[in-house]
Amino acid sequence: MVNADTQELNKFGDLAHRWWDLEGEFRPLHQINPLRLDWIASQAALENARVLDVGCGGGILAESMALRGADVLGIDLSSKPLKVAQLHALDSGARSLAYREVAVEALAAEQPGSFDAVTCMEMLEHVPDPASVVRACAVLVKPGGHVFFSTLNRNAKAFLLAIVGAEHVLRMLPKGTHEYAKFIRPSELAGFARDAGLEVQGFKGLEHNPLTKRYWLSVNTDVNYLMA
Repeated sequence: MVNADTQELNKFGDLAHRWWDLEGEFRPLHQINPLRLDWIASQAALENARVLDVGCGGGILAESMALRGADVLGIDLSSKPLKVAQLHALDSGARSLAYREVAVEALAAEQPGSFDAVTCMEMLEHVPDPASVVRACAVLVKPGGHVFFSTLNRNAKAFLLAIVGAEHVLRMLPKGTHEYAKFIRPSELAGFARDAGLEVQGFKGLEHNPLTKRYWLSVNTDVNYLMA
C-alpha cells in the first residue's frame, strides 16, 4: 500500500495551477521559502550536492535549491503539481533539477544511501504514516548526510493559529488544508528520527506576525517548526 491519502493528493492537485501565484493559496510557502532555504544551506552545503526533496509539490523549495547549485530530485505522488514544477523549471532556467512521481518508500528501496541531503517540508502532516516517511528519508541519505523536516506541533495554540486563525479568520490558507489530528509534536518527530537511525541536531520554530505579515525563525516550536 502507498503511504498517501487520496483526498490530500486530490486537494493539492486541484490547486496545482495556483502553485506559483505569489498572491494565491500558496503565498505562505513563497514567503517562508527564503527562511527555510537559508536554514538548510547553513547546515548542508548545497553547491554540487545531490539533494532529494520529498513531497516537493510545485517545486518551490526544490527549484530554489537547484538555483543554489544543488543537483535536485523532487518527488511527489500528485501528478498535477509535478507538471507545474517541470514547466516552471523550464521558465526559470534551473539546471540539475528533475522530478519524479514516486513514493519515498519505493525510492528508498531503489536508491539507498544516494543523497547528500534530504528535505521533507510541510508534508509529514498530510500522510497516514509519517514515521514511514522518516524511515525512508533515513535510508536515502548518505552516511554523514543531512535530513531536514518541517511540520506542525499538536497543541491548543497550534490549533488556534494554524487552523482557526490561518484557515478561517485570516484565510491565509484554504479551509481544510490541515487536519489537527495529523499534527506531530517535536518529541514524536524526534522519536521517529532516532528510531530510523538519525541523530537529531536541533529544532527551529517558524513564527508569523499577521499584522506585519513577517515570518522569522526562532526557538519557539509551539506551532510551525523545523528539525535537522
